[in-house]
Amino acid sequence: MTPERIIGIDVSRDWLDIHCLPCGHRQRLPNTHRGHSDVVDLAMSRGALVCFEATGGQEWRLWAALDAADVTTRQLPPAQIKAFAASQGTRAKTDRIDAELIARFMAFRPDAGRCLPHQKLRLLRALVSKRGQLVETRKRLLAQIKAHLKLGSAEIFADTDAELKSLLDRQITALEVQIETAIATNEDLHEAAEILRSVPGIGPVASSMLIAEMPELGQLPGGQAAALAGLAPIAHDSGAMRGKRAIAGGRRLLRHVMFQAALVASHHNPVLKTFAERLRSAGKPHKVIITAVARKLVAIANALVKARQKWSPQVT
Repeated sequence: MTPERIIGIDVSRDWLDIHCLPCGHRQRLPNTHRGHSDVVDLAMSRGALVCFEATGGQEWRLWAALDAADVTTRQLPPAQIKAFAASQGTRAKTDRIDAELIARFMAFRPDAGRCLPHQKLRLLRALVSKRGQLVETRKRLLAQIKAHLKLGSAEIFADTDAELKSLLDRQITALEVQIETAIATNEDLHEAAEILRSVPGIGPVASSMLIAEMPELGQLPGGQAAALAGLAPIAHDSGAMRGKRAIAGGRRLLRHVMFQAALVASHHNPVLKTFAERLRSAGKPHKVIITAVARKLVAIANALVKARQKWSPQVT
């Protein structure tokens, strides 16, 4: 059912650009505690649903303030709004236009988006996200060290690079301890982690990422779970022309981790190993095989969490 009143917000680091439907009211507020209070007042006075894009964390304080006031709120996938804009022929891009697009998309797709996860899940998501950032930083550092070796300048930076790597290693380990503590101290998260880690190929990193980045796990059709992870093939067909299928969108960090899990599963999970070998025998490229395994891995994870049962070779 489409909500009668919608407030679309384009969230940036400093500002909240607002567009109200159906009246068309526009407003700009600071992305501060005062601004959040004003949004709450506006939403409550209008009885409106509030929606905004996922921005990587800039919307979380606003989201928490709205949730605390019992204002119905949705976080929307940027890829879906981008596709909606393209379908409407919208090419211009400003904060005001983005806010209107967000509101119009919510009216078009009232079932879209997700509600605010509970506090423990928000903590887990923050920890998992920070760990991912530090892992990426460490990868870049290792690439720089390799480049120094090629250039013959490794000795110049050896002490600095070693110190930086050691610091990153310690910080990543500390975050992993915090992640495990967050999971262990919540019954629902602990149960989900135990189920996921029973699947050969899904270890601590992949399980915590699945729980943090896909709180809808266990409540989705298999195909939708794969799409949220950015693993569903997207068609590019027109008339008689059949384009090449490709994956796109979804939750990037989750997709990357599931690729790593799929590499392990294709060798150590008996069901997925057979599946991968069948694709390999059919002449499929390596990337296509790993993507298919990752997609199947997410579908298995979703089914197991839904059934609240651990993995067995019969669950495929």
